Amino acid sequence: MPVPTYPLRGPRRTVSWLAAAALSAALLVTGPATTSAVGADVSGGARSAAADTPVRANQLGYLPDGPKRATVVTASAAPLTWQLRNAAGAVVASGTTTVRGTDTASRDATHLADFSSYTGTGSNFTLSVDGRSSHPFAIGTGLYRALRSDAMSFFHQQRSGIAIDASLAGTGYGRPAGHLGVAPNKGDTSVPCQAGVCDYSRDVRGGWYDAGDHGKYVVNGGLSTWLMVNTYERAGRAGTAGALGDSTLRIPERGNGVPDVLDEARWELDFLIRMQVPADKPRAGMAFHKIHDAAWTALPTRPEQDGQQRELHRPSTAATLNLAATAAQCARVYAPYDAAFAARCLDSARRAWTAARANPALIAPDSDGTGGGAYGDATVSDEFYWAAAELYATTGEAAYRDAVTTSPWHTSAGALTAFGFGWADTAALGRLTLATVPTGLAASDTARIRASVTAAADGHLATMAGQGYAVPLPASGYVWGSNGQVANNAVVLAVAYDLTGGQRYRAGAIETLDYLLGRNALDLSYVTGYGERSSQNQHHRFWAHQADPSLPRPPAGSLAGGPNAGLQDPVAQERLPGCAPAACYIDDIGSYSTNEVAVNWNAPLVWLAAFAAEPSTRG
Repeated sequence: MPVPTYPLRGPRRTVSWLAAAALSAALLVTGPATTSAVGADVSGGARSAAADTPVRANQLGYLPDGPKRATVVTASAAPLTWQLRNAAGAVVASGTTTVRGTDTASRDATHLADFSSYTGTGSNFTLSVDGRSSHPFAIGTGLYRALRSDAMSFFHQQRSGIAIDASLAGTGYGRPAGHLGVAPNKGDTSVPCQAGVCDYSRDVRGGWYDAGDHGKYVVNGGLSTWLMVNTYERAGRAGTAGALGDSTLRIPERGNGVPDVLDEARWELDFLIRMQVPADKPRAGMAFHKIHDAAWTALPTRPEQDGQQRELHRPSTAATLNLAATAAQCARVYAPYDAAFAARCLDSARRAWTAARANPALIAPDSDGTGGGAYGDATVSDEFYWAAAELYATTGEAAYRDAVTTSPWHTSAGALTAFGFGWADTAALGRLTLATVPTGLAASDTARIRASVTAAADGHLATMAGQGYAVPLPASGYVWGSNGQVANNAVVLAVAYDLTGGQRYRAGAIETLDYLLGRNALDLSYVTGYGERSSQNQHHRFWAHQADPSLPRPPAGSLAGGPNAGLQDPVAQERLPGCAPAACYIDDIGSYSTNEVAVNWNAPLVWLAAFAAEPSTRG
């Protein structure tokens, strides 16, 4: 299918028209499903397309020392009175709104209600304006701890090759292991290549299912793994790593002496290393681009029920550099906990780097989209920069330093842009590593790198200030996976806070969560289970209650892809013609271009929730 007109190569998952047609046919097998343009309640009934209230707030709530703002949709040309009421209905704060005018992305006429000066705590607050009230929300210091845990649990439940225990995942979410070769699975323990790619099979068990299907993709896995591991590395610098330590997550490895977030990331890292071409084979050291079914599976299909042949797809330079980057990061961060694994990671990273240098233009094509996303990427200079930065930060070796400093990305303003980073645009990851991990770069070079991060963060703040909903994304940025882009830009804001201590950056990162959790054009929390009105029907093969009531909805902490002005699936095309960019979303299991889940969207949510769960310690 055509990809959106977008100034970068795109955060989108590229899927061909043929794949879309096949997927649509698969959806039809399940019969029609009840749909709505915004959401469905937990009983499965359809909701009106209209928002519940014009007073749009963060439906989870606000931190006592953080920004507390809401957007009011109204055509009033004059300020309006707002009242903050506690659970008993008593007015605890009041003020007047600020007229903001028409928000470009949503086309809504908006006012701003700012109650940041109120520092009381409690639950079931509501904000009332002109006779209408917001959904209830809390104000409290521990507000984001549960979201941090649930957003990480998403990855455990997306694991391939292991049984998911309901005692850890929650009632209704247990399932047998998928793709281990137990019938009807063909399994991932001995996967052949596509015809003409290789003449052998590989054990590529494990890893995370990428999104709502059963595919596993190195380039998306690389970005997602980096964000998960960086969550812990960053917390170590901030002195808050204990909150991410051993026995803090609901995973089988809890209690093994290793921080749980690193245990979770290792499930994917082991898979990524398995995707490396063996030393005795052609293109040794390269990484296969992806592994998935030969054709799209029907919806719903639980992993253990998938009977299709699995296939390895041709190695690519982009995948190989993702492996080099994440394995180098692994070697640095895991060394205190498992020196042998860290050494294995570094060896894999070095071999991948050497192989990519020998095969610098092995490009994954956009046409390879049957049975799984193509993830085509014609430009890999950014991946070379990212991998060099990680290898240099880990080893300090001159060869990697030279690869960093001679890369055009090292000084390019395009490494950090208003549209954010993504699986196809990874130079920002190298820039963030070099800004935060001590290296032997000249002090002036490090200062310039850090200044580029704060400059990008200032740009995001300026974008937020010019909008009715304070989103760090331009009005032209609502593409496939826009919520992931929003969260990625909030990561940049948070890193700027770490570098400078500037409270405006912390406030901007935390205010971004307002958008994801309900302060938006649809009056909808895009995170399942968070807020009175949240996404419930994300596109997924086994969290598919809308298609089969015997199956569960996505678990709490699952982030929907979000508004996509491209309308790149049949459901969106039928139900959302003429939508404003920020309103091009439908909570329907069939709308894979607006309502899928994916590891690269939940990973920055993990990072951001972990950041927001920390106390502010700097003025």
